[in-house]
Amino acid sequence: MEFILVMMIIDSMTKEYFKFLNKYLATFDGSADDADAIGAAKEEAAAAIIEFVKSSDLYQCDLLDMPAVAQLEKDEKYQPVYELLKIFLTQRLESYLAFQTANSTLLQGYGLVHEECITKMRLMSLLDLSGHCSGEIPYSAITKALEINDDEVEYWIVKAISSKILDCKVDQLNQLVIVSRHTARVFGMPQWQSLRSKLGVWRGNIANAINTIQANKVTEDGGQGMQGLMIR
Repeated sequence: MEFILVMMIIDSMTKEYFKFLNKYLATFDGSADDADAIGAAKEEAAAAIIEFVKSSDLYQCDLLDMPAVAQLEKDEKYQPVYELLKIFLTQRLESYLAFQTANSTLLQGYGLVHEECITKMRLMSLLDLSGHCSGEIPYSAITKALEINDDEVEYWIVKAISSKILDCKVDQLNQLVIVSRHTARVFGMPQWQSLRSKLGVWRGNIANAINTIQANKVTEDGGQGMQGLMIR
């Protein structure tokens, strides 16, 4: 019981630390006025990346869009850390495994556990599949992307659902996963535009429904009026 409590406290502290780093890094806009200060934030940018990769609760972030993080791409010391972030946010398990083979010592140095990274990367790969499918993912695509056996597909689907990053139905007969919602790994301008478009469609549907109800009401009222005249 005490161990569980300690782990909950550590998890809460880790989340707060990531939030703090995220807010701090977001203060840099990449302007000329930030030139000196942003260069001094490289360590914090790398720390934010590592905390994101380590977390078993975080599957979405906007670190890639931050100038303070983007500067790491051309930094000799932190470039591999930036590459790791890109893999987790834009690529699949295969890319992580190749990176780990070439950078195992680096990952260990940052306290990253390979098995835990594989678990998270499998869920990230499932999100990537969900974002590129037309609402249906064949089991075969999941086994290939996650590098798992056929009988493991539903285990990972349940894991994604319990992590609240995926809503779907499983069609066992046709070996399909029918996705109704998934978490976007990166929430940038394209995601905002997509959300705006969906809201526009939703508002249009609501307006059409209201107009239909009002039209039916007018028709019913008119019919009742005519019926009253005929009775008289």
